[in-house]
Amino acid sequence: MSLASTASAKDQPSMLARLFARQELALLVCLILVLAFFSITVENFFSVRNMTNVLGQASLALTAGIGCAIVFISGEVDISIGSLLATIALPLIIIMNDTNSLLLGVGGALLFGLIIGMVNGYLVAYAGINSLIVTLGTMFIMRGGVYLYTGQRAIPDDASLDSFIALSDGRLFNIVPYSAVIAITLLAAFGYMMQHRPFGRQIYAVGGNQEVARLAGYDVRRVKFICFIISALLATVAGIILAARVGSAQHTAGLNFEFQVVAATVLGGVSLAGGIGSLTGMALGVLILQFLSNGLRGLGLPTEWQLVITGMIIIAAVAFDEAKRRRANGG
Repeated sequence: MSLASTASAKDQPSMLARLFARQELALLVCLILVLAFFSITVENFFSVRNMTNVLGQASLALTAGIGCAIVFISGEVDISIGSLLATIALPLIIIMNDTNSLLLGVGGALLFGLIIGMVNGYLVAYAGINSLIVTLGTMFIMRGGVYLYTGQRAIPDDASLDSFIALSDGRLFNIVPYSAVIAITLLAAFGYMMQHRPFGRQIYAVGGNQEVARLAGYDVRRVKFICFIISALLATVAGIILAARVGSAQHTAGLNFEFQVVAATVLGGVSLAGGIGSLTGMALGVLILQFLSNGLRGLGLPTEWQLVITGMIIIAAVAFDEAKRRRANGG
């Protein structure tokens, strides 16, 4: 073998390097390793009951994570989703208590979520205010408003509609929680949009390079405006499911939820710089963190240590993403 061919062989990436170059495949391997480890160390971890329970628990972050990932890919951020979960529960529960109608309650919640999404989107896309500042502001405004309105007391669901309760307790074929079915359906629909529809390609283009996207004829402001509306509406759906789960509108609902979603999104390979990532990666990030949390609880590890380990994983994921991007850019 010649020196040239030897050098060429050395330059070829290893099988492991090629594997981890594909983000979703690497995440899938990590998820399998998490499942395998806890299946050995935690009794009944891999039981059907526990698996489906974790899917139900993950459905909130998975649903809201779709919108969060879309906003991230467009080059912006949205950290108001946790407070939105608490806020939309107010019109939802109040309207249902007054009318005994799930349809009207859900309609009122979605309308409120739409308004919040439009406010966030307008301030970012058309007023030109930094998205972190805008959504940080609306996060505090909504949380403070909920505290003031409720007096820090829960507003119970007096209507107790069977269809509403089913969002929390119901299961498809008595196995898969309806909340997980909703999340998976939304994931499939928006995943198709992001990969195969023109608007999905516009989101990637805008997040990758706004100026190039503008020169290509894309309405950058319109794309970002719609992304914030999508994020708010999907967070609203998650809030409706959460309200059904707790049976009330609570001022503490969704507290720190935005950071859980952002953590899973970043772990899933969605770049904070925009233009990079996928909803599949985000979903795998959600599942990894959810199964990790479930397994650590099964081992009896205190919540504080769960937070520490989760934080370390997030930092490692971001560092890995940054190193991969620098390598790709020849840096």
